[in-house]
Amino acid sequence: MGYRRRVTPDFETQLRAVSLRVTRPRLAVLAALRDHPHVDTDTVIALVRADQPTVSHQAVYDVLRALTDAGLVRRIQPAGATARYESRVGDNHHHVVCRSCGAIADVNCAVGDAPCLTASDDHGFVVDEAEVVYWGTCPDCATERTSQ
Repeated sequence: MGYRRRVTPDFETQLRAVSLRVTRPRLAVLAALRDHPHVDTDTVIALVRADQPTVSHQAVYDVLRALTDAGLVRRIQPAGATARYESRVGDNHHHVVCRSCGAIADVNCAVGDAPCLTASDDHGFVVDEAEVVYWGTCPDCATERTSQ
């Protein structure tokens, strides 16, 4: 099933709400990120081109930049990893990254007392957000290690 069939009217509404024209490449990128969160640019290109083979690499790069600038897409880049994109925006969620395979999953914001999210010395900054990346080993890599 191509991405055109899985595009929702919500995507068109989202694009119009941030004053972006509704285009097939933009709709395809939004659909790809909805179905495949935390993917890199090359994966987004492959997913979009599976349905729209004539879309250029540059068009996808431009769409990702426009969607990120408009706040419809979030770009994340854990230390030592390539940039990844996701369509989950508007909340203060965090990520857990596998040190072995690089898999990424969402982690909801800390609940209750979270002293590590309060700067011990804010140096006069007005802090409005903390970005947290948890590092570890995903279940698949942990299982692989124990079976070896």
